[in-house]
Amino acid sequence: MNYIIDTYGWVEYIDGSKKGEIVKKIIEDNNNKIITLECCVTELRIFCIKKNIDFDKVFYLIKANSYIFPVLIDTWLEAAKIKAEIRKNRPGFGIIDALLIAKQKENNAKVISGDPHFKGLKNILYIGN
Repeated sequence: MNYIIDTYGWVEYIDGSKKGEIVKKIIEDNNNKIITLECCVTELRIFCIKKNIDFDKVFYLIKANSYIFPVLIDTWLEAAKIKAEIRKNRPGFGIIDALLIAKQKENNAKVISGDPHFKGLKNILYIGN
């Protein structure tokens, strides 16, 4: 199975939380392909700066456990349409959220997230409350 881990999922994994245990099991299953978007790596850098965490170690962990995918113009443009459509029912649904959905469709993947914007959407492994 293909999985895209969003920033929320990586933070839980890094923290070693109960939610992170779910992510860990998926990462450790060699039958799974793990994908991380470049924009999520950027968000993780911000997280590390705020929490005074060594980003180099986190980045090494991400590179060792996932494929880091760039986001090209066609995906950004698709994400704009997705954002506009989903915002009709979910105010606050952001462009990074929409990028994750666009990449999800491109890669026939499930997104792992605990972000409430994703709760109840198709092909989401929701790990939030």
